[in-house]
Amino acid sequence: MKRLDVTPAAAEVIERLKKEHGELVFNQSGGCCDGTAPMCYEKGDFYVPSRNVKLGEICGCEFFIDKDQFEYFKHSFITIDVREEKAAFGNSFSLEIDLGYQFITKSRIFTDEEYKQLLKEEEK
Repeated sequence: MKRLDVTPAAAEVIERLKKEHGELVFNQSGGCCDGTAPMCYEKGDFYVPSRNVKLGEICGCEFFIDKDQFEYFKHSFITIDVREEKAAFGNSFSLEIDLGYQFITKSRIFTDEEYKQLLKEEEK
């Protein structure tokens, strides 16, 4: 059981970014600049705060979330998607903006069974 997945459309954009920029890292902050949108950076260009929680990986890229925000999402399965966002140029630090996209978070609450299974696996 995992907490995080990615849509095929978002995976395609991530793979394009990896070809252009190399290793990537994702971070979803508790809100600043772009609010709570997932942000994509070159791995060496972003220092992950020690308080952040690693949710998992998408397309081989680590994905972190702010500890306080994790408290809101800890009962949720998160899917990273992408949408065309031509108007966001210059308004984001995230790499996909230059391609005319913005990563977005979609979530759903785990079922009781899924959450119990997840906690059991995370204890290991």
